[in-house]
Amino acid sequence: MEVYALIGKSGTGKSFQAMNLCKQYNIESIIDDGLFIYKSTVVEGVSAKRAETKIGAVKTALFSNDEIRQKVVRAIKEKKPESILVLGTSDGMVDRIIERLELPALESNSLRRIRIENITTPEEREMAREQRDHLGKHVIPAPSLQLKRSFAGYFMDPLKFFRGKDQGAASERTVVRPTYSYMGEYFLDEKVIDDIVTCVAEQLRGISRVIYIVQDTSPEAYHLNVSVKVRRGFPIWETAQSFQQQLSNVIEEMTAFNVSKVDVEVRGIS
Repeated sequence: MEVYALIGKSGTGKSFQAMNLCKQYNIESIIDDGLFIYKSTVVEGVSAKRAETKIGAVKTALFSNDEIRQKVVRAIKEKKPESILVLGTSDGMVDRIIERLELPALESNSLRRIRIENITTPEEREMAREQRDHLGKHVIPAPSLQLKRSFAGYFMDPLKFFRGKDQGAASERTVVRPTYSYMGEYFLDEKVIDDIVTCVAEQLRGISRVIYIVQDTSPEAYHLNVSVKVRRGFPIWETAQSFQQQLSNVIEEMTAFNVSKVDVEVRGIS
């Protein structure tokens, strides 16, 4: 297994640049902030972006939890990637991650270390720092679809980049708003979601009335339970499905908040 390391201070754009390096050196997998990502799929691990404190985030990134560490080690052995990129803020951090995940690079002295300063400009690093410090944005080198379950209820926004002459192939990174962000807590008043639900219902001819809305805004999940009445003459199942899909899409588009589940209950016909 070929092992690469991308080293740079926090907030200098390592996660953003990780996919570029993977393409350049044909690297199959990434270890970033507690996640094992193989061929753009999150296989195992818990993201440090979900930690409630910066200290907790560091412990997660270092795989301090033995149960999680063992799961990641098993997943790496099962997938058997030919190459892997480890992201870290220092040589010591990278070495510790490699040791805890039982990667072969330290024993064979084959680790290739890449400094973020050697692949980015000062302006790019400053921009990354601005996004981190002033906007509270963190990048994960994986598609949003892969992170839906892990980041239910979090601020999420996909970043897509096209390559090739026909621009037919896309690589996607995801921006998340971690719990420990410098910007403090991020939340939406329940009235905002209630208004969005009402507006979506009014635009859908098959829905005659919203009866009640129940929101579960816990950090582990963001669920909506909406009770409605369907207008007479419209198919119940198809109308409820359409309302469910449109509601989920509109909330995510308007708020960048990841909705993990929308339950629609039809209480009557009117």
